[in-house]
Amino acid sequence: MRFRAAVLRAYEDPFTVEEVTLGAEPGADEVLVEIAGAGMCRTDLAVRRSAGRSPLPVVLGHEGAGVVVRAGSGSGAPVGVGDHVVLSFDSCGHCRNCLGAAPAHCDSFASLNLFGGRGGEPPRLTDAAGRPLAPRWFGQSSFAEYALVPARNAVRVDPALPLELLGPLGCGFLTGAGAVLNTFGAGPGDTLAVLGAGAVGLAAVMAATAAGVRTVAVDRLPRRLALAERFGAVPLPSGTSGLPDRIRRLTDGGARYALDTTASAPLVNAALHALRPTGTLGLVARLHTALPLEPGALDRGRGIRHICEGDAVPALLVPRLTALWRAGLFPFDQLIRTYPLADVNEAERDCDAGLVVKPVLIPERSGR
Repeated sequence: MRFRAAVLRAYEDPFTVEEVTLGAEPGADEVLVEIAGAGMCRTDLAVRRSAGRSPLPVVLGHEGAGVVVRAGSGSGAPVGVGDHVVLSFDSCGHCRNCLGAAPAHCDSFASLNLFGGRGGEPPRLTDAAGRPLAPRWFGQSSFAEYALVPARNAVRVDPALPLELLGPLGCGFLTGAGAVLNTFGAGPGDTLAVLGAGAVGLAAVMAATAAGVRTVAVDRLPRRLALAERFGAVPLPSGTSGLPDRIRRLTDGGARYALDTTASAPLVNAALHALRPTGTLGLVARLHTALPLEPGALDRGRGIRHICEGDAVPALLVPRLTALWRAGLFPFDQLIRTYPLADVNEAERDCDAGLVVKPVLIPERSGR
């Protein structure tokens, strides 16, 4: 089966949209999905800074949504042909964390999603010259017209929903909302500080507002702060003098929770100092250097932890988020700008420049 996909061939080069070949039918517990739209996430773009750890050439994309067009012999239980699905991260399904409803902490998360794919899998995608492409990215590689995925990755959604916009619910929006609803379990009367009003941070703001949480959003870009205010947060420029004190004043003595999406050491320390006693800071962005903690940052029972994929079980959280959207409480569609798949490099430039919160790539059908 031949179709078009965006291929990254070198870490410093632009994507090339080219014809690739899928050389396998869906195996047991796999489905073939015709992609309606795929969100572009910072994790996709971070491959360029992976220092050779992420194999190339590769088809990226891990926020896909589409329609199941073929199903393998063992995949009939979770989803079937004709189902509309949101694709999320891969997990093994049988390690202790997967069995404990914590698939984001799967023992094989890194290999399945980032580096190696499933052990023993033959190459699935090849380029026009017959050369193999890297293993599936997050079990998807959804910057393409089609994606062959483990059925475990696919979450069935209502066909009445705008399928081409739903892909980011599988990762970026899932992460921000899950941090609030799952990790923190925040609710009415709680307070939250969000550092960084990008896709993850704004999803956290929307989820917090829906849950009755008072939120302060910190960012350096006025347009991002305007969005945060629209979604119910008090906006606060990141350059504000005495940032921890300002956050404490706005949260009646200190935030119960804080979520950092920036990996900025000064902002991480500011968030810790802004917490009330026993408050918790969650980190979602990967740290690339040592994190120096200022004296007193962890005093009075304050804690810090990493959050992966919003501690979500996608089959539970994705339907919850679509229900909130239908109720007008999680307007994630207001963060999305769509681009044809052929304009993948423009989408990346706009994302890097902060001109768009969440690009979504829409494949053009080749007719093959």
